[in-house]
Amino acid sequence: MTANRPIGVFDSGVGGLTVLKALRDRMPSEALLYLGDTARLPYGTKSARAVNAYALEAARALVDAGIKALVVADNTSSAHALDSLRNVFPGLPVVGVVEPGAAAAAHASATGRIVVIATESTVQAETYPPAIRATRPDATVIQQACPLFVALAEEGMVDGPIAEQVARHYLAPLFADRPPAERGDCLLLGCTHFPVFAPLLRRLLGPEVAIVDSATTTARAVESLLDALALAAPRRDAPAPLRYLATDSPDRFAQVSKVFVSWRIAAAEVERMDLASAAFSGNIEPVPLPSVG
Repeated sequence: MTANRPIGVFDSGVGGLTVLKALRDRMPSEALLYLGDTARLPYGTKSARAVNAYALEAARALVDAGIKALVVADNTSSAHALDSLRNVFPGLPVVGVVEPGAAAAAHASATGRIVVIATESTVQAETYPPAIRATRPDATVIQQACPLFVALAEEGMVDGPIAEQVARHYLAPLFADRPPAERGDCLLLGCTHFPVFAPLLRRLLGPEVAIVDSATTTARAVESLLDALALAAPRRDAPAPLRYLATDSPDRFAQVSKVFVSWRIAAAEVERMDLASAAFSGNIEPVPLPSVG
């Protein structure tokens, strides 16, 4: 039965576990299959062509595993690869993290001045500004690449003097150093690694700045889509299974996962897999999938 198939979730590494957690919190009856391309982390410094190829490889692996929907829990892949994924896998519901987060930020800002922090590649893709303006045409969007946040999150350094110094370095020119009339009143966390810094960022920015986490808004979007397509799993008495795949060390995946989820993931639960590099050839053909009707 299609509704009983898992939802596939992929990210360039372990940061997408923030999206997995949001999905589990919102839809505990849904089986989830997570793929972290940890061998090629981070995507945020890669070219658009490389990101597109990596995303197609990850999606193909999840489709082959029998997923019913795909969640692109990686902002860089959401910025560069959604159209390719939908073209190559027709019939597969695909949800990225950009559009739900952008819409939430547009609604959360009182003034329309929105700051987006993301990876270098996501900022260069210029995906967030038009996505925000699709909901709020008058919005002023300022973007800031924060690549060090990814490395700090992977090391579990999400608070303390080093994390605070880096956060001040990135955010002071966008908030404290600007005249009050020019400051943003909403900060959109445009990378799935960044929600782990939310307590630090809240402390630095104060209550007057709304902080939007795309993980929770993406989970809502997935729930709505599955309901609309009659693909929601039947209610279970116990939480549905979780399965983890990684392209590099399971031990490292399990260790870093402690930063992003509240439950323990043992290295023995993480399956090591290799992804083919055929996506670079440009010869990928569309994969027909069962009707979602």
